[in-house]
Amino acid sequence: MSKNLYISEKPSVAQEFAKALKEDFKKRDGYMESDKSLVTWCVGHLVTMSYPESYDASLKRWSLETLPFMPKDYRYEVIPAVAKQFAVVKGLLNRQDVDCIYVCTDSGREGEYIYRLVDQLAEVPVNKEKRRVWIDSQTEDEILRGIREAKPLSAYNNLSASAYLRAKEDYLMGINFSRVLTLKYGQSVSNYLQGEKRAAISVGRVMTCVLGMVVRREREIRDFVKTPFYRVLNTLETSGKTFDGEFRAVEGSKYFNSSLLYKENGFREKESAVKLIEELLDRTPALEERQENNKTVFTDTITEAETVNAEITSIEKKKENKNAPLLYNLAELQNDCARMFKISPDETLKITQELYEKKLVTYPRTDARVLSTAVAKEIHKNIGGLRNYAMVRDYAAEILEKGSFKNIAKTRYVNDKQITDHYAIIPTGQGFQALNSLNPTAGKVYEIIARRFLSIFFPPAVYQKISLTTKQKQESFFSSFKVLLEEGYLKVAANSFDKRKEQQADANQGKNEKEDSEDTDYGADFMEAVKNLKKGMFLPVKAMTIREGETAPPKRYNSGSMILAMENAGQLIEDEELRAQIKGSGIGTSATRAEILNKLVKIDYLALNKKTQIITPSLLGEMIYDVVNSSIKSLLNAELTASWEKGLTMVSGGEISEEEYMGKLEGFVARMTNGVKGLSNQYGLKQYFDEVSVYYKSKK
Repeated sequence: MSKNLYISEKPSVAQEFAKALKEDFKKRDGYMESDKSLVTWCVGHLVTMSYPESYDASLKRWSLETLPFMPKDYRYEVIPAVAKQFAVVKGLLNRQDVDCIYVCTDSGREGEYIYRLVDQLAEVPVNKEKRRVWIDSQTEDEILRGIREAKPLSAYNNLSASAYLRAKEDYLMGINFSRVLTLKYGQSVSNYLQGEKRAAISVGRVMTCVLGMVVRREREIRDFVKTPFYRVLNTLETSGKTFDGEFRAVEGSKYFNSSLLYKENGFREKESAVKLIEELLDRTPALEERQENNKTVFTDTITEAETVNAEITSIEKKKENKNAPLLYNLAELQNDCARMFKISPDETLKITQELYEKKLVTYPRTDARVLSTAVAKEIHKNIGGLRNYAMVRDYAAEILEKGSFKNIAKTRYVNDKQITDHYAIIPTGQGFQALNSLNPTAGKVYEIIARRFLSIFFPPAVYQKISLTTKQKQESFFSSFKVLLEEGYLKVAANSFDKRKEQQADANQGKNEKEDSEDTDYGADFMEAVKNLKKGMFLPVKAMTIREGETAPPKRYNSGSMILAMENAGQLIEDEELRAQIKGSGIGTSATRAEILNKLVKIDYLALNKKTQIITPSLLGEMIYDVVNSSIKSLLNAELTASWEKGLTMVSGGEISEEEYMGKLEGFVARMTNGVKGLSNQYGLKQYFDEVSVYYKSKK
């Protein structure tokens, strides 16, 4: 009797497939068997690419003469630590009674590669039927659907080609660039660090680019010189309530385009700010000095004997809607977890993978932030299941009662064109019994996924926004106010921190680089008073103030913002719509970014503060940056690195051929490797090493 063989990536996944099949499985050594089926697993990678010495023993010794190394036919070998399981899988794949093989490895490029390598080395007969199971969660219904709708494995040949190319790309760049740079510069690095052996220099297509991003940011911070500036504000009164307006040198101002300004809302010198107040009050200011948030504030309180008014020259009142953000993909989730819970991207991925394996959430290694139309049709099941989750049960019940899920397919949260392999990470609505076995941090991660998901079914938050311009003499002062009128989706927002952040956004006027924490929570009674103001009215000026500020250096990357910057081709883009526009142009993939950061930390090129998740380079990391910058500078180019990743995406989509991509890759590796062989600048690097070394010694 013929049998079906199901091959998964991990033993735990194999267990779920066996449960879903509902057959009387018996445990064997490395697999399970019933009358109808066999289920086995790969324990991750079973096969890897062979090192150069397997092609030729002489290649074990690193030499410039043998570079660049580019084999015509690539060799692969079984990983010794898992040779036993490979033998089990190979035997099952070639069993005479196995007619159909269901490939159930993770649904993505890496999962495809894991199986294809096993198939290749196991020499599975081509006449055996092979079908690909592609699922988004490990619930029983989804597993059975995946088996039922499994396509021929050949339908994924382009994805397989891109997987092989990605591995060859990392192999060729890693082997050739690491060897040539080590041979050329390793001794210089080692001598400088007073090491006995030549230092091995580790570089790669993605990791070196990430190192470059961190080092460049650190050097921008190091070279930054603070620029002080002085803002002038008036304090106005209406209905017994006061608020501030900020001076800006707009057209018509005496100071418009003046060299005295740092920018339109700040003077370079305090004396210029004092002069402005003097002109507006027709007297010498009597400034009282105080400290606020480590900054100096100078205030002139206007006495009751004086009459100083400002005329309202424009007032704009409008309501503003803010929709719930798009759903989580892995990068967005890693960023939020680093910010909220101070956990690394690697830890976030491990937690989300565990949630996936316990059937709580959908597939985590996804770049999409939207749902598919097919999922949207059945989304009430996910929502309904969340009624069993105490943290959000009331919100889930409200959505079902109001039916707000019914038109979700017509919103920006559903878009088939923005989905490649998988849709966004959402709760399955199942598996709640597993929540009790999770650690507290995993529970928090699940909660923010659930809240983000449910928030898209709520109406937008509605704000009342008022923008006011007043004039004293010919100078204009600007005020703006924002208050939350209707919570909308905010009532299910991830946590109190995010909720408060949303409510206070843009609450005060006149922010500058160092004053983004000076939010004011305007109450409804205050807004009511301001709403009654009209153009042409005069308001009494109660005080004039000079606030000292200073420009701020760029912020260091934390582990979460680094992941976002990698996703967006080296740009830390805050606006989610802009991020969506350049999707597919990232550095690395959702499955590999955390691992790359981890490696850079392990080899001591970067340091990660576990408490704050802030990333900084090490002395060695900066030295390697200088080596690469002097030899293969393009490795530090984020846009170029992203273009390689986009090329792989084009191969998987059938837009370019495997041969075309490989030709460009080999040409690039050969040019760069031969270029380094011809360089003679290794001794000139000492001046760069000296500069950075002085800085690190000063920190001790």
